[in-house]
Amino acid sequence: MKRSSNEALLIARHINTFLNEYMPSQKARSEHTLKSYGIALSLYLGFLETEKKVTPSDLRSECFTVPYIEEWLKWLMDLRGCSPETCNIRLASLRAFLGYLGSRDISLLYLAIGASQIKRKKVYRKKVTRMSKDAVKALLSTPDTYTKTGRRDMALLVLLYGTAARIDEMLSLKVGHLRLDAKKPCANVLGKGGKIRTLYLLPKAVEHLRKYLQEQHGSTLNPEAYVFYSRNDGISKMSQSAIDKRLKKYAAIAHKSCPDVPPKLHAHQIRHAKASHWLEDGMNIVQISFLLGHEQLETTMIYLDITTEHEAKALATLEDENDKQVVKKWKLPTEGLPGFCGVKPMQRR
Repeated sequence: MKRSSNEALLIARHINTFLNEYMPSQKARSEHTLKSYGIALSLYLGFLETEKKVTPSDLRSECFTVPYIEEWLKWLMDLRGCSPETCNIRLASLRAFLGYLGSRDISLLYLAIGASQIKRKKVYRKKVTRMSKDAVKALLSTPDTYTKTGRRDMALLVLLYGTAARIDEMLSLKVGHLRLDAKKPCANVLGKGGKIRTLYLLPKAVEHLRKYLQEQHGSTLNPEAYVFYSRNDGISKMSQSAIDKRLKKYAAIAHKSCPDVPPKLHAHQIRHAKASHWLEDGMNIVQISFLLGHEQLETTMIYLDITTEHEAKALATLEDENDKQVVKKWKLPTEGLPGFCGVKPMQRR
């Protein structure tokens, strides 16, 4: 086998460090976001290997230039059947890697600059049917509160809807972040960009939380314990995929009595529903923006106007193609470009 060049080894190590060290510790805390970067690089390396016949020994900086990237985007749409929204997500992930690469090696900064000039695919945004208040009521009536699991799910649903928190913010919530005995009960969550914000809790949410903590955490609370923990080990936080399965189960039941409930409900739709209901109830758009954790008011305006179908699709695509964790350590494999870079091979179609 032809020996890999020093440049190929350098790029491979940068890819692995970017995915397994830099992004988890510096930039992205969301499980979905990390997965998105891994899938994008898996697809790009798969494209180089299958379509451009690039082997580990052939990997060069030229493989990340504009002509290659543009051809990759066309390949994603034509042969992989990816939507414009998905292509834009993949492009953003590749740009993030190239930006990282340029920050580590100034001679490669031109790759990030070139990629930044590639136009995003045009997306035709369509409005989706909003979840009505009746739909939310129907959804909240589905968990079986006579069971321990049902009571846990009810507490989670009440919190998700009552605070309009992102699902990862809620699953990352620790017992020590709760202030249930305060004059104004609240929870401090870690949002995007590592920013902390306070979510005020209504009496109903506080009541459910108190009962849940007593039943599933006991009388002696560990402030470092996740509020919603995994039943597998009792320590780690619940996974988003586990929550997604529960939501779809409840949505399918609720849909029978209330067609407004999307049968394939996603947690992000609950967040959007609450934001829409705040607006319907006359809450100021600035207040809504603050509660949602948006940095720019324009983000909230767009968010409420287009009902975030594109965002819901974006989250869904992170699970469509690959639901596996990124590899933990970088190794030099015997074959294959993705394996050479420590990336999971793309799924074949």
